[in-house]
Amino acid sequence: MFKPLPAFIGLRYAGAQRSDEDSAGLVSFISGLSMIGLILGVALMVIVMSVMNGFDRELRERILGIMPHATVYNTNPDINWTAVRDQVAAAEGITAAAEVWQVNGLAKNGLEVTPLLVQGVNPETIVNVSTIGDFLQPGSFDALTDNPAEPGIILGKGIADKLEIGVGEQLSVIVPQSASGNGGGRSAAQLAGFKVVDVFHSGTALDHSLAIVDWAQARTLAGGAGGAGVQMRMQDMLRSFSVFQSLLQQLPVEGYYGNDWTGTHGNLYQAIQMSRNLVSLLVFLIIAIAAFNVVSTLVMVVIDKHGDIAILRTMGASTKEILLTFVSQGALVGLIGVLVGGVLGLLGSLVVTDAVAGLESLFGIQFLKSDVYPVDYLPSELHWGDVALVVGAGFLLSLIATLYPALQASRVQPAAALRQDF
Repeated sequence: MFKPLPAFIGLRYAGAQRSDEDSAGLVSFISGLSMIGLILGVALMVIVMSVMNGFDRELRERILGIMPHATVYNTNPDINWTAVRDQVAAAEGITAAAEVWQVNGLAKNGLEVTPLLVQGVNPETIVNVSTIGDFLQPGSFDALTDNPAEPGIILGKGIADKLEIGVGEQLSVIVPQSASGNGGGRSAAQLAGFKVVDVFHSGTALDHSLAIVDWAQARTLAGGAGGAGVQMRMQDMLRSFSVFQSLLQQLPVEGYYGNDWTGTHGNLYQAIQMSRNLVSLLVFLIIAIAAFNVVSTLVMVVIDKHGDIAILRTMGASTKEILLTFVSQGALVGLIGVLVGGVLGLLGSLVVTDAVAGLESLFGIQFLKSDVYPVDYLPSELHWGDVALVVGAGFLLSLIATLYPALQASRVQPAAALRQDF
């Protein structure tokens, strides 16, 4: 079978085993280190990019799945929020809307106290804008109003753990400086008792801040004024700001205000993107260093093969053929390194979430906590485009790294090299 001479010789050099010579053994050792470094760099970069993709997905699908893309408020107590909800839902770019009443308060159980955001919801409409129902037991929304004398409340797991409270137990909610609702006067605090009907665990920071009650109960806590609004879900969350601003201009009554997710979680989104870029840059530099280790390998091969190069030149090999010979050797090292690294990175991306969870279970520790990080586990989402990009970039760097030693080999003078050998 016909084989191009440069590729044939280069592959023989790359695969040759000459353990009886010290120089050849050293070259083989350095070549192995270069390949291992390239394998680890490519695998690590694929895994890191998959983890960053996972954090981005969790923000979009889990955190912003529970929280709305935007919320509009108005302090006017005479607004018909059902009508406003229908108008918002019909606006261009908005897929669903639900009325909500938000109150900032304190939860107290015994001596334990923690702040929380109480959301009063309509169970029939909240499921259209939030995935919170996916984390609740069937019938939890109905349990909020089963007993008017003992209203129910749904807590995040972080709040329940801090208060050391479980389902079926009593909880006190305090709203400091709440409006009394009679003439605008204000009381020192509004206090209400609730029965915990469910505890949700979303694995996000919302577990430590969010509590859900019925709309009427939230209105009572707020004293009948302030905190009422409409939550909405957008067709395109990245265009939420422009859609929201357009909506404010369409609403008939003045005094509407609010925010979209870029105001509430925009910093988190930017932090994830910045971290992804910085970590990717650092790991890319690791790949570059590993790829350019090929330079030292090929330089030693060129020194070791001076005699062989001279013989090839005297037999008629051209400068281009000598150059391609050593490019072929470096390309083989780079190709094996990036392909094996890509496969290991692919496998690592698929198992990293379960592997970290297994380590947490084995050692009884938690690496990520949702009160510090966006989620309490390590997410991963593999994108084939990222794998192709990393593998392609690693191989390209390997090829670039071969140029200098290959050029040095092509400039070897046969007479001088043979005189040194003999």
